[in-house]
Amino acid sequence: MNYPKVILKSGKDQSVRRYHPWIFSGAIKKIIGNVNEGDLVMVTDNKDEFLALGHYQIGSIAVRILTFKDKEIDAGFWKDKISKAYNLRKNFGLAENKNNNVYRLVHAEGDGLPGLIIDYYNGTAVLQMHSIGMYLNREAIIEAIKEIYGDNLKAIYDKSESTIPFKSEVEAKNGYIYGSSGESVVLEYGNKFKINWEEGQKTGFFIDQRENRKLVSEYSKDQTVLNVFGYTGGFSVYAMQGGAKSVHSVDSSKKAIDLTNENMELNFEDTSRHEAFAVDAFEFLNDIGNKYDLIILDPPAFAKHHNVLHNALQGYKRLNIKALEQIKSGGLLFTFSCSQVVSKENFRKTVFTAAANTGRNIRILHQLSQPVDHPVNIYHPESEYLKGLVVYVE
Repeated sequence: MNYPKVILKSGKDQSVRRYHPWIFSGAIKKIIGNVNEGDLVMVTDNKDEFLALGHYQIGSIAVRILTFKDKEIDAGFWKDKISKAYNLRKNFGLAENKNNNVYRLVHAEGDGLPGLIIDYYNGTAVLQMHSIGMYLNREAIIEAIKEIYGDNLKAIYDKSESTIPFKSEVEAKNGYIYGSSGESVVLEYGNKFKINWEEGQKTGFFIDQRENRKLVSEYSKDQTVLNVFGYTGGFSVYAMQGGAKSVHSVDSSKKAIDLTNENMELNFEDTSRHEAFAVDAFEFLNDIGNKYDLIILDPPAFAKHHNVLHNALQGYKRLNIKALEQIKSGGLLFTFSCSQVVSKENFRKTVFTAAANTGRNIRILHQLSQPVDHPVNIYHPESEYLKGLVVYVE
C-alpha cells in the first residue's frame, strides 16, 4: 500500500497511541507525497513507525483515523465496519424489532468511522458525510448497506449538502443515491412518527432522545406538561402516551408545529389534551406562571465552537432560570444540551447556577446521555455530546 505519509512531530504521537481518532494540523512535522483532501494517508511517528491510516483533510483536524492497523482500506473494510455497527444494534434490540424501526446505524467515531452518520428509517438509510474522505467512499458504503439489509432496504438518501466542509471542491447535493421513497411513518416503542428526511433538521428526527422520551412518559401520568423546542413533538407524544393531563408543545417553526399536530393525530384518536404554539421559546417562557408540573427543555446546540462557549452557557442559564422560577412546586425539569463543546461538568454547573439564582431547593434524579445506537468511543470523549439532567424542584 503506497499511501502519502503524514509524519508527526516528536512527542505528538501520544494521543494516537492512546487511540484518539483525530490528528490535528499542529502535530504534523511534514507530509511526504502528493496529498489532496479526502485522500487516504499513512500516519507515522518521527522515527517512521506506522501508527494509523486515515482520511486527510484541510483544517484543524488534519486526519480522521479509520484504523490503527496496517491493513487495506477496501470494500471488505467498509462491509466489516458497517456490519459490526449493525450487529451492535441488533444485539441490543433495535435492528429487526417490529416495535422499533428507526435507529442510528453508524455514529461516526463511536463506531470507528469518523465523518460518517447513517440513520435508518423503516427501510430508508439516510447518510450524512462530514468529511471529503467519507464522501469519496460513498459507493463502497452504499454497497455495504445494500448487502446488510438486502430486500428490506427501499432507498438510500444522501443528506450531505450542508455537512461537507464548505471550503472543499466537492459540491454535495442532497438526493437519493439508491431507490426512492417519500415521507415515512416510523415506529419507536410503538409510537408513530412521520419523518421527512428531505426537509427536516438533521436526518429528519432526533433519534438520540429515544430513551429520554420513554423516561418522560413514565413521569407524565396526570401531569401538566410543557415541551419547549419541541420540533416534531417527540417528547409530547410520549407524554400523552404516558397519561398526561395536558401537553403543550412550543417551537418557533410553524412547519415543525404542523408536524407535531400530525404526529399527535397519528397516535391518538382524541388530541384535545394537546395544544401547540409556533412562538419563540424564550418569549413563551417569560410568563408561564405556576401551571406546569413537568417541563422539557431540549434546545438546539447553542455552541458548535469553543469560541462561543461562554455565550452558549449564558443562554442555557437564562433558559433554565425561566423554567425553574415558574415550574410548580414538586415539579420535574428535564433539561438538555446537545452541544459537543459543552462538557457534562459545564452543563451541570450552568444548571446549578440557574438553580442558585432562583433560590429553590432542587435535587438531581437522573443524569442522562445518548442511547446505545449513539455509542461513545472511550478513546474519543468528544463523541459524548448529549447530556441531560432530570431535577426535582421543591
